Amino acid sequence: MKIKMARMICGVGVVAGLVAIGTVSIAAAGSTPNVDSLPVPHAVAAEAHPAANGDPLLDALMTELDRSKSQLKMDQVDPPYYIEYRVNDVDDYSAEAAFGAVRENQRVRYRVLRVVVRIGDYKQDSYYGIGMGETNILPLDDDPIALRHQIWLATDDAYKEAVEALTEKQAALKQFSTDANAIDDFAKAPVVSAITPTVKLNVNEAAWKKTIEDATNLYREYPDVQTVSAALRFSAVNEYLVNSEGTVTRNGKTTYSVTLNSTAQADDGMRLNRNPYWMVAKAEELPSREKLVGESKKMLDTLVALRKAPIVEEEYRGPVLFAPDAANDVIASLIGANVLGRKPQLGRPNRTTGAFATSYKTRVLPTFLTLIDDPTMREFDGKSLVGSYEVDDDGVKAQPVTVVNNGILVSYLVGRQPIRDFPASNGHDRAGAGGFPSPSLGVLLVKSSDAKSPEELRQKVISMITEQGQPYGYRVETLGAGNAPRLLYRVYPDGHEELVRGAVFNELDVRALRSDLMSVGNDPLVSNRQGGVATTVITPSLLFDELEVKRADTSKDKLPEYPAPPLQSQTATKK
Repeated sequence: MKIKMARMICGVGVVAGLVAIGTVSIAAAGSTPNVDSLPVPHAVAAEAHPAANGDPLLDALMTELDRSKSQLKMDQVDPPYYIEYRVNDVDDYSAEAAFGAVRENQRVRYRVLRVVVRIGDYKQDSYYGIGMGETNILPLDDDPIALRHQIWLATDDAYKEAVEALTEKQAALKQFSTDANAIDDFAKAPVVSAITPTVKLNVNEAAWKKTIEDATNLYREYPDVQTVSAALRFSAVNEYLVNSEGTVTRNGKTTYSVTLNSTAQADDGMRLNRNPYWMVAKAEELPSREKLVGESKKMLDTLVALRKAPIVEEEYRGPVLFAPDAANDVIASLIGANVLGRKPQLGRPNRTTGAFATSYKTRVLPTFLTLIDDPTMREFDGKSLVGSYEVDDDGVKAQPVTVVNNGILVSYLVGRQPIRDFPASNGHDRAGAGGFPSPSLGVLLVKSSDAKSPEELRQKVISMITEQGQPYGYRVETLGAGNAPRLLYRVYPDGHEELVRGAVFNELDVRALRSDLMSVGNDPLVSNRQGGVATTVITPSLLFDELEVKRADTSKDKLPEYPAPPLQSQTATKK
């Protein structure tokens, strides 16, 4: 964990104009917090104090916030107009097995504090460069003085950094013409009080170690497979947020993920891999031992089939059907990444960033599609959604947002950094432990006014290739990095399919989604996705009337110079 995280991740150029930094006065300059000299708490915080009964961490955060609001002041510098404390209390268990043996097993508990101090006002403030927050590690012991001392020191640093950052920002702004319609730096938000029970991580470590050992021990039956591994990560995170506006939140969340991975090389040296995974919010939804071993065998069988599959040599242009698993990756990368309302860099006139920066109120998808991001959804079709939450990481209540309505981009997902035409947050700022919040998906749902069954879509592919005189069409089951097909099948006019390898899609982009997507299925799949923050994308099959499929421009690696060790030990062979 990098303590000065905010300094390293901001990525903003620094302009000259530093100021001399004085000593911050909290209680007394350079002094340790004095429990006996607390100010009268803010009215809203005072109401929340009783709710913190029995939670020393929450009480310490609110107590230090009260002190900082009333006493944080540097000579000849304005006091903060906003202070925020966010803590992620994380209990994390991870394990990994390879070739039937556990090679990693650890349980980690830590608390990450992030302090933001803003000076200036909502229109223009210090949230820039090093002023974007101070990150530190809090004690695990619930000693109130130890907790408060660490919070106090982080607040001291954050205030000094805010002073420096505001000076740098004002110097940078002098390079640009004054904007008569300047966007505020920070959006006001309603006060929220939401204190929910904390969560705990309960896991049978011995049973799960045995499960991933068994799932990877199947390598003994597959001499042509080079690697087989399984990894799991289970987390319980209790997040606390208090700010000087009066917002006080505490919410807990659990996530459970299991990933299988295997690799091999074809006889021509092409590297092949498969990595199915499961991610859920409820432990009871994880695959059983029998299910996971069965899926491991299925993965290895598919990898063996890929080794023998023909390479895509020709250039094809025609219909391509994406199964829900592959469709999820398409929507997440081409739509999900571009509907985030990120504030552009200083001096840039753009509304936001990404491929849809200038697409507001224009058509970005076929008119039969509507996309809604609704983090208030907890379940879909009986499955838990890891992208759901009640309050975002800026302390704003989650809310459903229609981002695309009948093909037209009508909104972006925004947080408390306003962008043009969107002066207020719609509850979509999210962050990992210690990170600064930024717009993110919650639960993105694709809806259609004209959905077809999977069989109807498959028959449509067959009829289209027959009418066009094509020898076959394509169906993609799963995608890999860069939306390259990992499991790709040729679909022939008589209905049979053939697995192929070594292909890429050309021009699979936002234009293709807008112009070439002709139909979708009624088979939505829940894809709980890992990343900096957990998100969920729910997408059905997608049928494109025309995409180009061609051979991947990849080199082939040399095969191993000598064979793998025998799959049975010498001792076992002698017996």
